[in-house]
Amino acid sequence: MRIALIDTLYPQFVARHYAERPGLARRAYAEQHAALIERCFGTSDAYSANLRALGHEAVDLLVDVEPLQRAWAREHGALTARERLPGRLGRLGPERLRAVARAQIAAFGADVVYCQSLSFFTPQDLDALRAEGRLVVGQIASAPPAAEQLRAYDLLLTSFPHYVERFQALGVDSEYFRIGFDERVLDRLRGEGVDPDAAAPGRHGAVFVGGIHPSVHGEGVRRWERLLGRIPFDVYGYGGEHLPDVSPLRRAWRGEAWGLDMYAVLARSGIALNRHIAAAEGFANNMRLYEATGVGALLVTEAAPNLGELFEPGVEVVTYGGEEELAEVVAHYLRHDDERRTIAAAGQQRTLADHTYARRMRELVALLEPRLR
Repeated sequence: MRIALIDTLYPQFVARHYAERPGLARRAYAEQHAALIERCFGTSDAYSANLRALGHEAVDLLVDVEPLQRAWAREHGALTARERLPGRLGRLGPERLRAVARAQIAAFGADVVYCQSLSFFTPQDLDALRAEGRLVVGQIASAPPAAEQLRAYDLLLTSFPHYVERFQALGVDSEYFRIGFDERVLDRLRGEGVDPDAAAPGRHGAVFVGGIHPSVHGEGVRRWERLLGRIPFDVYGYGGEHLPDVSPLRRAWRGEAWGLDMYAVLARSGIALNRHIAAAEGFANNMRLYEATGVGALLVTEAAPNLGELFEPGVEVVTYGGEEELAEVVAHYLRHDDERRTIAAAGQQRTLADHTYARRMRELVALLEPRLR
């Protein structure tokens, strides 16, 4: 099976990545691609590496990274005269980025086009890919796009349990598929001098790592602001510059932390706070569940009806039902470090046993292979 993995990256991360590496945007495609993958952002190459370990061919296409895609097009003689111009004049627009991605898929000869972003390709693009005989799969854990977009997929995978029947009601094949943890991150952290063991000395305090833009995560921002009135914790994430100066969250903000830097923040912290977006509708599903437990932090997350399928509450993770309980729970484990370490160690063990991408890719292959026959 040949799988083209279609991924998009946060613009804030991409801008910072290239700004910190002057000249990278003019380098060869392979060099730019390797530099991005090395950052361990999002799922990075966890899917492709584990699929290859299972005997399949897989390629990571970072389709919205304009300098990267321009380099591929340049090396394959696909740039127009205008696109060969330097700077912003030569940039590829959305339509051309989709065309380059389609060319990459064709060059790879993909049997499966696996889209981590459901909205990058238009329905017409997706129909064309299907007409070429490719299985077109989407993965989603956010508010869905329009029904027309969803129906353009052969299969939709989601870590939202409540989405499966909704997609099926639209006439789209759908399956529940959980997120996971890339255990290779642990060796990367050790190489940077960070001990990711749950019992490592020096872990301290509580932290939240995630989006804090007030116009995007308004209710989450207000929750953390109220909590900061009772419990100290550090905050890392994008959008902090948009918080008002008087916000306690702005004062607790330590800047952005992407990829391996994010994992290092979590690995140095005793407690990792978690909250889900509104589209989760009360179900536990997000990446922080696995990122935090995977690097040995004590996860404090909302009580959820499906959480017990992922972790044992009170044994492997700690839950809260409301803001009063959240404050009490965090205060308790800041005072009782032995208890914190015991639960964090159990959570890390559970993630490394049941929630790695090595295991997830075996599950993914079992979903895809029958649909290719």
